[in-house]
Amino acid sequence: MRHVTQINELQLTGQATTVMRMRFLIIFALTAAFTFSVWVTPACGQDPADVNSKTIRVRFENDRVRVLEAILPPGSKEQVHSHPAYVIYVLAGGRYRNYAADGKITEGTFQTGDVIYRDPLTHAAENIGDKPMHFILVELKSEAASGTSARPLQREAICRNLGLPLPVQ
Repeated sequence: MRHVTQINELQLTGQATTVMRMRFLIIFALTAAFTFSVWVTPACGQDPADVNSKTIRVRFENDRVRVLEAILPPGSKEQVHSHPAYVIYVLAGGRYRNYAADGKITEGTFQTGDVIYRDPLTHAAENIGDKPMHFILVELKSEAASGTSARPLQREAICRNLGLPLPVQ
């Protein structure tokens, strides 16, 4: 009889261990899901001019585009933010590190005078060079992306219209 009692106690102990493991896994999964949603969900809607107000400012906005000016000092790292489709014009280039929302980290170099198109994204950028980087970002609003054509703008005209210095060639 005592042997049967010990077996029953061992079975109960094994069942209790299984239940404890299941509880732990459920709590861990919920915590991980909550943490991920808190980190990613708010960031998807973060306005770069709001969360990076020390380095980014709105220079112009209408119903078709929003023009941002960004100056990233050496060593500065932006907060996570989102852009719709946009174009970057590089006034002063340098080395950068990009942190994508999916966790991918890339490094590269922007050259002064570069013009880059980017699809919508959520990211943070860091200046890993030794000089400030200076950009003009033209975010396209949904109406602008609807297929209506816009006249090509020359970079000198953009700089003059925004009161910025012309890029060094």
